[in-house]
Amino acid sequence: MLDYTYDQIAKMIDHSLLQPYLTREELERGIQVALDYDVATVCILPYYLRPCVERLAGSAVLPTTTVGFPHGAHATAIKVAEARQALADGARELDMVVNISAVKSGDWDYVRRDIGEVLATTRAAGGRLKVIFENCYLNEAEKIRLCEICGELRVDWVKTSTGYGSAGATEEDVALMRRHSPPEVQVKAAGGVRSFDALLRMRALGATRIGATRTAAILEECRLRLGLAPIRPEFVPA
Repeated sequence: MLDYTYDQIAKMIDHSLLQPYLTREELERGIQVALDYDVATVCILPYYLRPCVERLAGSAVLPTTTVGFPHGAHATAIKVAEARQALADGARELDMVVNISAVKSGDWDYVRRDIGEVLATTRAAGGRLKVIFENCYLNEAEKIRLCEICGELRVDWVKTSTGYGSAGATEEDVALMRRHSPPEVQVKAAGGVRSFDALLRMRALGATRIGATRTAAILEECRLRLGLAPIRPEFVPA
């Protein structure tokens, strides 16, 4: 007996449209993929957020974008300004990169303030915040301390990776983040989750969201296993 439905899996996926070389035509096609498969969100390049919001209007797919992406080294005031602009443009969720340099320097007061100010801005607009650790650059103690800080601040998600570092999500990191985060803080795996089986493994470890670019292929495999008709036959696995 399968322990999932199509809707449960589709609503785990943030369809990622963040490659810097994507054209407007490609962004539009990506938004349509998200609509066709009724995923959780579209996470799109910030400059194209407003058109994305307009395309998603009336659907159950939420618009979202990034803050401090991909290196996290923006001054806090710039991150807050990015968050404020994105929320004004219609974002419902934001994916913010921690200041990795401050983490590696052990400046935990700065890290807490940096996250907290963006979180306060997001909350004031009724939005939700995911905090990206970029685990490929961190040791275990740093990951655990970030989980503790994010738990104390009550962010909405802790997230493994941008997908643009030297490595993406690992099962070990998802398990660690779930273990060291309070129950109300969810875990998002991003970077390298390219198959339905990989998604299921992350789900079993406690991830509730997945950042994906191969959304159509993942969800067509899900539909195949559930005995459902394909949505876009060109993406059905061979």
